Amino acid sequence: MIDASDLFDSTQSDHSSLLDGEGPAWEAIKRIAPHLKERLANVDGPLIKGQVDERANVGSEVYVAEGAIVEAFATIQGPAWIGTGTTVRAGAYLRNNVIVGDECTLGNSSEFKNCLLFNKCEVPHFNYVGDSILGYRAHLGAGVICSNVRLDRTSVKLSLNGDVIDTGLRKFGALVGDASEVGCNSVLTPGTILGRSCILYPCTHWKGVLGDKQIVKTRQGQEIAPLLDHS
Repeated sequence: MIDASDLFDSTQSDHSSLLDGEGPAWEAIKRIAPHLKERLANVDGPLIKGQVDERANVGSEVYVAEGAIVEAFATIQGPAWIGTGTTVRAGAYLRNNVIVGDECTLGNSSEFKNCLLFNKCEVPHFNYVGDSILGYRAHLGAGVICSNVRLDRTSVKLSLNGDVIDTGLRKFGALVGDASEVGCNSVLTPGTILGRSCILYPCTHWKGVLGDKQIVKTRQGQEIAPLLDHS
């Protein structure tokens, strides 16, 4: 099995305790909601300490740390936790149970739901992150999608060391290890696990488990032909 410690540096999140439970790393996805509920209940003082534009839509169960910025027309439905120095850009949509670390970037026209982002994670443009965990300094290029539901709506399965493992999760997007880079317009199939310091070329459709420090080189065949004159 894959432990959370195989993928993530626990010192790079104030919420890493939710990864301490028993079972493989993906079990932590089920613990995001109760962990967040507990943390919000123990907040001392006002929930909004950072800078929130008056044109942003922020729910009542949302903590915005000092130094964080929520730009105009961002929506944070909550429950949610926004760490110190993080920027939530215009047009971002944070649904329920979103935990964001320090100095992260959540981009325009990006959607987040039931996920944990470690410190300095960058998800800046046109992304979907659902039922996923993104590690320290992980980066998703523009248009990257963490698909979280199988087309047949059954529980997500993955292949590991020749065995097919049923995760028991109907919704499970991706676990992206520390410092991994996913190229623009890539799709991570439900149950994707990327090790630390991986690189996926743009327009990659990835399924399965990728070890540390691996590069997925997606090539695209092209043909150049003359334009026929139909005038």
